[in-house]
Amino acid sequence: MPERTLVPRMEPYVHSIFGRMSALALEVGAINLGQGFPDTDGPDLLKQVAMECIHDGRGNQYPPAHGLPDLRLAIAEHQERFYGLRVDPATEVCVTTGASEAIGAALLSLCEAGDEVIVFEPWFDIYAVGIDLAGATRVSVPLRPPDFRPDLDALRDAITPRTRMILLNSPHNPTGVVFTRDELQTVADLAIEHDLIVLSDEAYEHLWYDGSPHVPISTLPGMFERTVSVGSAGKSFSFTGWKVGWATGPARLIRAVRTVRQHLSFVSGGPFQYAVAAGLRMGDDYFDSFRHDLQHKRDILTDGLRGIGFEVVDSQGTYFLTSDLGPFSDYPDALTLAEDLPERAGVVAIPHQVFCDDPDIGERALRWAFCKRPEVLEEAVDRLRAALSRERADRGEW
Repeated sequence: MPERTLVPRMEPYVHSIFGRMSALALEVGAINLGQGFPDTDGPDLLKQVAMECIHDGRGNQYPPAHGLPDLRLAIAEHQERFYGLRVDPATEVCVTTGASEAIGAALLSLCEAGDEVIVFEPWFDIYAVGIDLAGATRVSVPLRPPDFRPDLDALRDAITPRTRMILLNSPHNPTGVVFTRDELQTVADLAIEHDLIVLSDEAYEHLWYDGSPHVPISTLPGMFERTVSVGSAGKSFSFTGWKVGWATGPARLIRAVRTVRQHLSFVSGGPFQYAVAAGLRMGDDYFDSFRHDLQHKRDILTDGLRGIGFEVVDSQGTYFLTSDLGPFSDYPDALTLAEDLPERAGVVAIPHQVFCDDPDIGERALRWAFCKRPEVLEEAVDRLRAALSRERADRGEW
């Protein structure tokens, strides 16, 4: 048998922090505020459409390679309806197996060995994997604590003749930051000046709060022609297991994404594609109420964590909020605390430091998912409070 199995550049990715922490949650019966999936289903309309399609035999066999024509049309309609972007569903839209495949296909098709890809740190873990799969080099630019705004001077300094792409994520996972129009304009100006591609992960595009609206960078002057924008039905409709996503952009970039993507999963989710098309055509009341519901859940968890001593960064978007180590600040770093919390308090969170090259950025920060029922969030806070009370009692502190 050959001695070598996994190629060395993939060794750092053997274990996923999400798989590890979710397995631990199941093992000890902890509340999982780590992995970002809702604990309630999305709209009944989408479930009904999917079930009817399965029953009627629509989508049970291979759908078209780049997505059902009606879904590609619905995605194009969505881009124009919400952002005033006109895209050709025939050549400027690609349906993918979740946003993850869209991101991976874009990196594999547009980057290669010798190229540098700039990511804002902390970054979602699949970015690092995708960049390494492409043979490119990751260059991190910090979102600096305590408020995690982008360091735009560091972005400017990070660009070299080898820079090929800026990978942008707003609303941002894991911090919950939404980039402002001015921040995006600086990114756009640098991309245009240096002739860079922007891969814009907008999976949480409808999940923004408190007057911090999502602005797609492709809407800024000169940016559509150099941007691949990624969307997620799982995040927009709370069906993360369906794994339907998409990429939109100029035909020359989408052609590249399509070329690689068709050799990854080929196609997937036929009946779900019909359902997602129906979802994208729902009225504004759905998108508004979805956002307001999540904002309410965010407030429950934010207030609860603050009430027991955590410093919480106001989440402007996504499913997630960021805190310090709070009353557990005696721990050396966030990873050590996150590994102990399931047994110590019966709650799971994700440490930022696993998404960072610079330990100073994330070693004292935790990510908490608030896409859970209000009673689950309240129970999680109660468990944390109870754990602290037990330990204080054990030490004779009253």
